[in-house]
Amino acid sequence: MDLIAPIDAVFLLAESREHPMHVGSLQLFEAPEDAGPDFARLTHEKLLACKDIDSTFRKHPATLFGAPQLAWTKADDVELEYHVRRLAVPRPGRLDQLVELASGLHSTLLDRHRPLWEIYLIEGLADGRFAVYSKMHHALIDGVSAQRVIQRTLTNDPAATEAKVPWNLPRTPREPAAESSNGLRGAARNLLSAAASGPALLRTARSILVQQQLTMPFEAPRTMFNVPIGGARRTVVRSWPLERIKQVKKATGSTINDVVLSMSAGALRAYLAERNELPDKPLIAMVPMSLRSADDVETNGVKVGAALCNLGTDVADPLERLRVVSESMRKSKEVYGSLSNLQTMALSALMVSPIALSLLPGLVPLTNPPFNIVISNVPGPREPMYWNGARLDATYPMSIPFDGQAVNITLTTNGDNLDFGLVGCRRSVPELPRLLDHLEDALTALEEAAV
Repeated sequence: MDLIAPIDAVFLLAESREHPMHVGSLQLFEAPEDAGPDFARLTHEKLLACKDIDSTFRKHPATLFGAPQLAWTKADDVELEYHVRRLAVPRPGRLDQLVELASGLHSTLLDRHRPLWEIYLIEGLADGRFAVYSKMHHALIDGVSAQRVIQRTLTNDPAATEAKVPWNLPRTPREPAAESSNGLRGAARNLLSAAASGPALLRTARSILVQQQLTMPFEAPRTMFNVPIGGARRTVVRSWPLERIKQVKKATGSTINDVVLSMSAGALRAYLAERNELPDKPLIAMVPMSLRSADDVETNGVKVGAALCNLGTDVADPLERLRVVSESMRKSKEVYGSLSNLQTMALSALMVSPIALSLLPGLVPLTNPPFNIVISNVPGPREPMYWNGARLDATYPMSIPFDGQAVNITLTTNGDNLDFGLVGCRRSVPELPRLLDHLEDALTALEEAAV
């Protein structure tokens, strides 16, 4: 038995039927030209034949000294037929039916008596494509690492017919410490480290925020998203050509992430306005961000930050809203770039600490929201990728809504596209597909104004 790290235990202890704590991904594949009607079945059989299972994919919680969720134990025998299943979309096999099926899978808890992961190969789409939905518990692996594991099953060789599986990948050199800290779990580790370093660090972080006039946690307006949530999830997905975002970036002198955030801001503004729920104050997004430059090969030190971004949802003009977003992110990057490693750790910890507080039952209605939404841009492959000879058409991330954070926007790069996955509480966020339409309208408005 291995003791569970404290922050990993938090994701287990805070989990309930209303709060599943796993991250997911929905991949869409185009089968090879010579694939027959049994391609999905044969692929599933090939997966089940991969019996060698890495120790991470054998772990599940155990009881230690009469207390649950304190230690990991490893299953000697893993029933692959349970963890790797084959499903089909009902006729007529539309994409929205696939996403609805994945939404249901994303809403159910993982069985803690088994290793905390499941993978589904899904066929039956009318256009002949197939999909792979995977989910892994956040106590086992964080969202960014899960995306990396999935990406490592892919190849840029269309002729390769090996079906690499996440539970048995070749070992790679250890990831740089700062990179492995990316994502929610790594940020929470920073929080614990900062707390262990004493109150002085957190006082320093607050002083930095005040001096630099950056956005403080708990200054966001309350919206319909910042409420307690139920367990049922709804997911909506869509891809946008990366070139469209790049054109706006070039025309405005901003960054790709600034344009993505401005798209999201415009969509949130329109969604709330059509429900008469748009607050006078601007919405605030928590944005995980890497602080490494493109030529930075240093592996030591903390170079991951969490920015609170003013989304400018109180501004009607799309270019002015983009300017507000760009200025907010620029200030955060400049401040982080001027800090020592310890100061970076403290500031990042202060930014993400409200997520840990949201895991405490009953606290959300008693406090102002620390921020209104989490928007994450996860790096992905920039070239066409393949798996078992099938071309990857899309990778839609499916993240975790929390109490007080009823909707999440996560996107990743896939070749020439940006793939968006929006996950929301079914009860709290009605007509979630409208946000996709508003994202398109927001991008179109930016193009018309800037290009």
